[in-house]
Amino acid sequence: MTDTHTTFFAYIALLLWPAAALYLYSTRPVGQATIWTILGGYLLLPPGAQIKFEMVPAFGKESIPNLSALIGCMLCARRMPKFFRGFGLAEVLILSILIVPLITSLLNGDTIRIGQTVLPGVGTYDAGSAMIAEFIFILPFFLARDFLRSADDNADLLRVMAIAGLAYSLPILFEVRMSPQLQFWIYGDSRVFVTELRDGSFRPIVFLQNGLVVAFFATTAAVAAASLWRTQTRIGRLPAGVITTYLSFIVVLCRTLSSLVYGGVLIPLIRWASPRMQLGVACVLVTVALSYPLLREADLFPTKSMLEAATAIDTDRAASLKTRFDNEDQLLKHAWERPWFGWGRFARNRVYHGLNGRDSSITDGYWIITLGTFGLVGFIAQFGLLGLVVFRAAMALKLSQSMREAVYLAALALIVAINVVDLLPNASISPWTWLLVGTLLGRAEELYASTRRPTPTENLLVAPMKVQRADAIQLKPGNTDRKKY
Repeated sequence: MTDTHTTFFAYIALLLWPAAALYLYSTRPVGQATIWTILGGYLLLPPGAQIKFEMVPAFGKESIPNLSALIGCMLCARRMPKFFRGFGLAEVLILSILIVPLITSLLNGDTIRIGQTVLPGVGTYDAGSAMIAEFIFILPFFLARDFLRSADDNADLLRVMAIAGLAYSLPILFEVRMSPQLQFWIYGDSRVFVTELRDGSFRPIVFLQNGLVVAFFATTAAVAAASLWRTQTRIGRLPAGVITTYLSFIVVLCRTLSSLVYGGVLIPLIRWASPRMQLGVACVLVTVALSYPLLREADLFPTKSMLEAATAIDTDRAASLKTRFDNEDQLLKHAWERPWFGWGRFARNRVYHGLNGRDSSITDGYWIITLGTFGLVGFIAQFGLLGLVVFRAAMALKLSQSMREAVYLAALALIVAINVVDLLPNASISPWTWLLVGTLLGRAEELYASTRRPTPTENLLVAPMKVQRADAIQLKPGNTDRKKY
């Protein structure tokens, strides 16, 4: 295939995804269809291709699946999702995420000149475009919060992640052996792969942003499989323990140290620790992520110790880590010049030097990108919402009606927590991340809502109680012992 043909096929894939989504919604329950529409688009659509019209944000991998899912939910569920449920802390953070781009743009209308580099001001048109783009990007959060609220939805989500991990392992294995070529062969993306070379072999990319993102997805799929292993749930005809072991092997082949650490900690934790302990770990992880900018500014984060430990393992990795920390230092210094609402878009958050205005910064972590672009308020809005759902899940654990529900709630909270932690070294956030966050918040809210509903005894006064099949490991009626959680 020629480059022209494969590029054309990339646009065809984007245009056909809404039809694929409508097929899913017409053949599967709305929750499962939403999961597959967002996750399938994330894993399969081309990362580089975009369809752009005047006055509206570009349509691509990170927007078309979201809009397709919204249309599918409206047609299938016959109602719009509830974008706001009352007015609590979550709603304040959501509104802040949507409004901060407007305020940032209004405060950054000045043109910046550094040597020969000219950075334009951010106008009102750009403010509107940024707000619309942000809304579309986090749209899966609203859909998941409204349509993925039950214990069965949690189970479906974890099962789909494990199945998707199994399916994606095939192209991963192919690229481990043949080098990352699938994006080029199918979609015409001719990126340079030298950054994916590790120890004489390549890290797979498949159809994602880079090898780090692929390794991270493989890790979360293995963690999801571990939760099914904990509840002795089979995935198809295969035991979940076998799937967990296989996906852990795939993580090793992805050759990414951070993902190996994530998997090495989370999989044993989910398999053998209590859900209460798991949620405690999740809360600690998001607390570290939320406090990271202040720790770095106050020089309280153990960067020197981490560099010494990395040097003992691999000098090349230590050098890469030092470069990351050095760039964070200069970007953080630049960000504090406009601390509250940041510098705005058009790369104004980056650092430029010299008479020619050379861009001398490397922005890897999503936290520093957010802090520099939208300031401390924008950081608190986004990372605050990401962390809030984990704390809400921890508080709702005691309301779980079975061990199975508790295991799945804790597993999902750990997956979200490790997503937040991974945003410190990487810019790995995606619509799929927001779907996980919305699902976790929706489940926690549903657990609290269940305590305000009439009990079965109260229902007997007005209607016969419906007989439901008990779960194999459901707690016995009247058993209030929560020690196992």
